[in-house]
Amino acid sequence: MQHLPASWIPALKAELDAPYYRELSAFVDAERKAHEVFPADTEVFAALERTPFEKVRVVLLGQDPYPTPGHAHGLCFSVREGIKPPASLRNMYQELSTDLGLPIPSTGNLGPWADRGMLLLNTVLTVRAKEPNSHQKKGWETFTDAVLKALSARETPMVFVLWGTAAKKKEKLLDATRHRVVTGAHPSPLSIKHFKGTKPFSKIDDALGSLGERPFDWRL
Repeated sequence: MQHLPASWIPALKAELDAPYYRELSAFVDAERKAHEVFPADTEVFAALERTPFEKVRVVLLGQDPYPTPGHAHGLCFSVREGIKPPASLRNMYQELSTDLGLPIPSTGNLGPWADRGMLLLNTVLTVRAKEPNSHQKKGWETFTDAVLKALSARETPMVFVLWGTAAKKKEKLLDATRHRVVTGAHPSPLSIKHFKGTKPFSKIDDALGSLGERPFDWRL
């Protein structure tokens, strides 16, 4: 499996040496030999690569990479350039427009957000093609929990965004006395009625403001 980006190694070295991580790495390597697995090996840690440890301002937590061929590239909710935005992302864009008055982006690639300090982290970092959740409970959740704990322990505070039931369960890992935690409904079509009109992006900007930080640059 791909090496961890250098800025994250001090915070996560104990994970890399743990037996579960070696087993996880062996599992993913075996899966790649037997099946098509997304994202590509070079993009498994794309979220950590695009947003170095010390540069994280906002954490947006997703769940599983897109299992559709050509979609996943290592950033939660994001798809490759040229791919039509999936339903959850379209719902996010609609709220972005009504909440902040920004034009609906034509791209589904959220890379610019990652480059500006938004960690676009899925809780599971690989998936078998066309088989959603096929790599759950293989060790990724332990690893990404460690990422969240390392960020929570970081001296400089940030904003954690937990949309949906699965993400909200991670709140117990976070020090909400120092950081800001913004919760809400998931933008999926299944829960859109609870997401729509909630001004989720203003809430993130307000949380940043309460930390003395400038608003996030949401343009794509």
